Amino acid sequence: MRGDWASLSSRGVINLRRRRSLRRQLLVVCCGRRQDEEDTTTTLAPCGGGAVSETKNVVQKDAEFDVTYNDTVTSDNQTIYAFNHTVSRNKTEGVHVSVDVLSQALESPFLFVVRQKHGVLSFQVPLILRGLYQRKYTYSHVGRTLCQPPTRAASETQYFFLDVSTLSSLGTNYQLRVSRVERFTLLTDTKFSFTASPSQPQYFKYDFPDGVDTVIVKVNSDMDFPCSVMSIQDIQCPVYDLDNNVAFIGMYQTMTKKGAITVQRKDFPSNSFYVVVVVKTEDEACGGPLRFYPLRPNELIDAGNRSKVLDVVVSPAINSKVYVMGMLFCLGIFFSFYLLTFFMACLENKQMSKKRDVFPIPADTSPAETASLLGTNGDGKTAASPYEYGSFADNGSTLSSEAITDSATSTDNNYGYLERSLDSVGRSRQESLSSVEEDDYDTLDDINSDKNIVRTKKFLCVSDLARKDKRILSKKYQIYFWNIATIAVFYALPVVQLVITYQTVVNVTGNQDICYYNFLCAHPLGALSAFNNILSNLGYVMLGLLFLLIVLKRDIVHNRALVRNDLHAHECGIPKHFGLYYAMGTALMMEGLLSACYHVCPNYTNFQFDTSFMYMIAGLCMLKLYQKRHPDINASAYTAYACLAAVIFFSVLGVVFGRGNTVFWIVFSVIHILATLLLSTQLYYMGRWRLDSGVLRRMVNIIYTDSIRQCSGPMYIDRMVLLVMGNIVNWSLAAYGLIERPNDFASYLLAIGICNLLLYFAFYIIMKLRSGERIKCLPLVCILFTAVVWGFALYFFFQGLSTWQKTPAESREHNRDCILLSFFDDHDIWHFLSSIAMFGSFLVLLTMDDDLDTVQRDKIYVF
Repeated sequence: MRGDWASLSSRGVINLRRRRSLRRQLLVVCCGRRQDEEDTTTTLAPCGGGAVSETKNVVQKDAEFDVTYNDTVTSDNQTIYAFNHTVSRNKTEGVHVSVDVLSQALESPFLFVVRQKHGVLSFQVPLILRGLYQRKYTYSHVGRTLCQPPTRAASETQYFFLDVSTLSSLGTNYQLRVSRVERFTLLTDTKFSFTASPSQPQYFKYDFPDGVDTVIVKVNSDMDFPCSVMSIQDIQCPVYDLDNNVAFIGMYQTMTKKGAITVQRKDFPSNSFYVVVVVKTEDEACGGPLRFYPLRPNELIDAGNRSKVLDVVVSPAINSKVYVMGMLFCLGIFFSFYLLTFFMACLENKQMSKKRDVFPIPADTSPAETASLLGTNGDGKTAASPYEYGSFADNGSTLSSEAITDSATSTDNNYGYLERSLDSVGRSRQESLSSVEEDDYDTLDDINSDKNIVRTKKFLCVSDLARKDKRILSKKYQIYFWNIATIAVFYALPVVQLVITYQTVVNVTGNQDICYYNFLCAHPLGALSAFNNILSNLGYVMLGLLFLLIVLKRDIVHNRALVRNDLHAHECGIPKHFGLYYAMGTALMMEGLLSACYHVCPNYTNFQFDTSFMYMIAGLCMLKLYQKRHPDINASAYTAYACLAAVIFFSVLGVVFGRGNTVFWIVFSVIHILATLLLSTQLYYMGRWRLDSGVLRRMVNIIYTDSIRQCSGPMYIDRMVLLVMGNIVNWSLAAYGLIERPNDFASYLLAIGICNLLLYFAFYIIMKLRSGERIKCLPLVCILFTAVVWGFALYFFFQGLSTWQKTPAESREHNRDCILLSFFDDHDIWHFLSSIAMFGSFLVLLTMDDDLDTVQRDKIYVF
């Protein structure tokens, strides 16, 4: 064994003398052992690189605060500065160490080691920090604040030592200054200004006052750049206050001009925390450009001046009373709609009972007598004739024989109608339950021929497009509800799971750049970071449920009328099909649920959660408008949802690939225009056309025979006006998207749907009035009320309190304080108003044609 040890020592693998010397050095540097006199030891290089000095002269000096020391250090000597200061339990002071290197070219860096009672802080000068692409920035001026943990004694004297060493053989000058930070503890509602840089981070302490459980820390600056990071950390050593370690613990977020973090007492057992502000070495995290690239790998770059002036304010957040008031306010607003609806229902039932008492209908009333009553509309006036309706289209010209035939048919006296008996019109309950398939009609050649004859008439009535069996159509439109209910379940479950994961990641990592909140008005509750943004979506759910209840009441009343063979229900008014209404109400409720899920952690990866059912609502409303006058030829649920799925698919593609991608915008614009043309053709010919290899030949023949050879105008002038305006709007939107390429593709796509819905709705209202119909008081009030609410809602929507199209730091520049009850911000008010506006829009669709409930369907015109 002795021979083996001697052989190892002879080969230089183990040197006992160096081992003893290294042990003494570690005791001095790492264990805080005090040296009372000059000593000569053997040590290893503290900073790496260079040769090992066998002997080093260690000099210890008693140092004082606020004194600048100009000294020289080499590889042969090491200087230790000894400090002592009194720490009080009732007063916390910070200690700041500032170092400047006076030599420009350094052979080796300095190592500064601060040994304290509760820890060790070490840093080198020049300080080297890494940026993007492993670029290295050097800082010759370094300032660090020493961690000061609280003491249990009323007053205690603490010692700390600052060791300076280097491996440079040349004498290098440096300046050292240790000073007290008088304003180390932040006061409530008191602004404090300071300057920070990447090599001189700043942090301060805040103690929760009695009776305050939640505070909001706001850091502001008049300078956009350099990019900064604010962090909230527990009272412990070490404090992570450099760009490369500030994200290790606590909560943190990048900032340019604004930063805000809500802090709760329950998260900090010591009832106090540190506010840490670090200036980053580069600005890419805040949306700034890359200034330059290194010419060579591992090239050292002089960072230059990256100082930033900031101020910090810590203010108490809202208390539990404000939470309760906010929730009661939200519930009170939407419960008032339930009470108003209940009052209106009672009033309507009272009026109906009075009408039945004044105008009782005998049970033995003959069909002729009842039909004579149905020949007039609700106000006792005869409905407008088809000639009057079509005179605008023909400009006073003579009508075609087909039009005259149709006019004569629709304006014929009621004798043909009188011949119908109640037995032929009102089907028995047993027959209505029989199984009838829609294919029984569509597969017959004569029915197809009848479709072509009826749908190509110049003037159509609702009776022409309500020829299919009511039972078949009811089942067809009920599929809309069941399909959207199924979609909602399968869509919502993974969304809920995903946003829970997002919130968990934010809470665990403390990275508040993941979610784009309005941090100046984000009130946490439990694990949720912005409870107010979630609560404000309650209106969509409550008003969607209320709309479903209103539709259910109408559905029950209509079914009872059908059961008692009421001729008004069978032969008058717009055909009552409630499946699309149920789908609309369900979509409104799901919009509230998914919008709440999105606001758990809003960012660009889950924005489609907030918009998917908005697309569905817009599509369902357009389908319902079209169904009112075209019940037989409306799209099936499968086709409609397939188209809406394609819209959502493009929305996701646009969010992911649409930013500045020319190819994507060209492809989307072409698809948008082609889809507009195909839909226009479908609407103009009411589905009686085929998309096959001969479509181009037929188009050329129509253009040649109608436009060139005969110079005749379009046969369906009203539909042509609508479609021309629709194409102008959609082509303009396509051109805008291709030229401007907006970053928010999801909102751009939603704007396309809303513009088309508003255009079609305006056309419907205009044509309804032109046809001699009127709008009752209730829908008229709903239209005016909804228009006003939509105006205010859009105003708050465009305030833009945050935006995921930019970096989190740039998004925080748009943050603003709460404006309603100190609990809700502008976007919450948008949630309130938009839910009310959507509910009002649904009521308009539901009640707009109530004036036709006593008008025969062969006197209600299609447009």
